[in-house]
Amino acid sequence: MSPTLNWKHYIKNFEGYLMVEKSLSPNSVAAYLHDVNLLLQYLDIEKRIASPDELKLKDLEHFLAHLHDLGLNDRSQARIISGLKAFYKYLITDDYIKEDPTALLEGPKLSKKLPDTLSFEEIEKLIGALDLSKDENVRNKAMLETLYSSGLRVTELINLRTSHIYHDVEFIRVIGKGNKERLVPIGSEALKHISIYLDHVRNKLPQYSKYSDILFLNKRGMPISRVMVFLVVKKLAQMTGLNKNISPHTFRHSFATHLIEGGADLRAVQQMLGHSSITTTEIYTHLDQQYLRESLSLHHPRFRN
Repeated sequence: MSPTLNWKHYIKNFEGYLMVEKSLSPNSVAAYLHDVNLLLQYLDIEKRIASPDELKLKDLEHFLAHLHDLGLNDRSQARIISGLKAFYKYLITDDYIKEDPTALLEGPKLSKKLPDTLSFEEIEKLIGALDLSKDENVRNKAMLETLYSSGLRVTELINLRTSHIYHDVEFIRVIGKGNKERLVPIGSEALKHISIYLDHVRNKLPQYSKYSDILFLNKRGMPISRVMVFLVVKKLAQMTGLNKNISPHTFRHSFATHLIEGGADLRAVQQMLGHSSITTTEIYTHLDQQYLRESLSLHHPRFRN
């Protein structure tokens, strides 16, 4: 097999691995393949005929120098290195190669930028600025309380279903990245405002059968968009004079930060954020459910009595 065909064969198998075994989104798969194809393009420019197993550390270092000369910033270079490491890790795992040339490959040192978080008082101020005489703000309050109460990603929020809310045990079922499910405790405050929204706002919206189970809808009776949630948060920040660069994801960061600062166990926080999954049937039987609820009760401001 020629080196070029060799690369195409490995890349095609790598794509299948990312899609099936890693359950990555199409965008993530495309990003990884882009990183590997950049290396292939570099080899073509340099007229370097070599298959993946023939490349050495110095070849990859020359590739990085080429990226630097092209003007790619440190973060972009680091992202490409991450993609190459994933590719070679796959080749090792599937026994295509014996040695990983990326093992000692070092990228540019990145300064770690911590995401903005909000204090509990700032969360209260933002949510408290909503004019609840408007139906859309009744919905917005339920959304923001849910974001902060359960640490959801914005995509998880807009895809949340009414049938996935277990009011009796105060849990919600969340469909996360890669369609992985997890069960997350939700506070009584968030549940209260979800119920108010369902009883007094959502039932007045246009009803479409295909959206009948989607929790948060716009005034046309269609699922609310990521952009709309973003705009709601930005508008509240402006209204309250909050001088921070915040987004819906800031509520997720704040959720985790407040739990950890309050002394919550990292394992519980990671599980609630979706770094491990829980099957739907465990909601009534698994001991971890009580453990998660106790962690929130002790350490999350919205859960404390």
